Amino acid sequence: MLSVYLCLHEGLIVAKSSPTYNGDNGTVVGGQNAEPNKWKWQCPNMIWLVAFLSCIGLIGAKPSPPYNGDNGRVVGGQNAEPNKWKWQISLQLGSYEDGYFSHICGGSIIDPFYIMTAAHCIISSNPREYRVVSGEYNMNEDEGSEQFSSVERIIVHPGWTHELGNGNDIALMKLSQPIYDNGYVGIAELPAPDQTLPHNFDLWGTSPPVLQEALLPVVEHSVCSQPEWWGVIALKTMVCAGGDGVLSGCQGDSGGPLNCFTDGAWRVHGVVSYGPAGMCNQYRKPTVFTRVSSFLDWIYSVTRS
Repeated sequence: MLSVYLCLHEGLIVAKSSPTYNGDNGTVVGGQNAEPNKWKWQCPNMIWLVAFLSCIGLIGAKPSPPYNGDNGRVVGGQNAEPNKWKWQISLQLGSYEDGYFSHICGGSIIDPFYIMTAAHCIISSNPREYRVVSGEYNMNEDEGSEQFSSVERIIVHPGWTHELGNGNDIALMKLSQPIYDNGYVGIAELPAPDQTLPHNFDLWGTSPPVLQEALLPVVEHSVCSQPEWWGVIALKTMVCAGGDGVLSGCQGDSGGPLNCFTDGAWRVHGVVSYGPAGMCNQYRKPTVFTRVSSFLDWIYSVTRS
């Protein structure tokens, strides 16, 4: 499944998978078609707290349309613009020998050689079992804009314990060859170490096969960490969005970016980590993202070494 999340004040990223994608039938609750080639740095996939890999997406910013969430779809949404979110990618698992890969997660291009995704998306330690697809828009079509990259090395954050509630759900992948600028891909900007998110901003979510967008409210940590919300497993190194019981991401792309518009540019402020098990749009159970600004020292120690 292909999904994207967007922060109205910070950025948006969407990813899609290759024509060989055979993900599940998960959908984004409250979503709509996204415009082709818009979310170029996003890798699809998302896992809920009861860990099931699906695909999540991308985050970008746009004015919010009126929503009347019903039937699990966004009402009053709009297609994402093509070729806007160029750092969105699709992380896929499979075999080069068989020539078959399946979309498992989303991600973001943060360097020509490096992809950022969620640690829980790393379900095999063998880099040869993965490939990264950038420049994708419709997972069911070969559009000619895609780049297919093999993975040379996987770097999971040393604090990752395989427990989503413990945080540190972030990983980097070094590619065998750099992603090149073909007009459909780009490198995501990251926030500054001390850059904070606005208290009120929105997120967009999307689902496959064509990129879709859905608006989600961001929840402050002081609220998200309350017992009736996520409680103690909502850490300060996380960002919460959704939880209104109407709109949410659902079986989306874990590892996908949360982009917000800050200091005059779209920046990836989050990585999709977890959400509620069972019904996706649960009241007071927002989607949770790894907060990128909390891990900048580690990210740069890897990419600049």
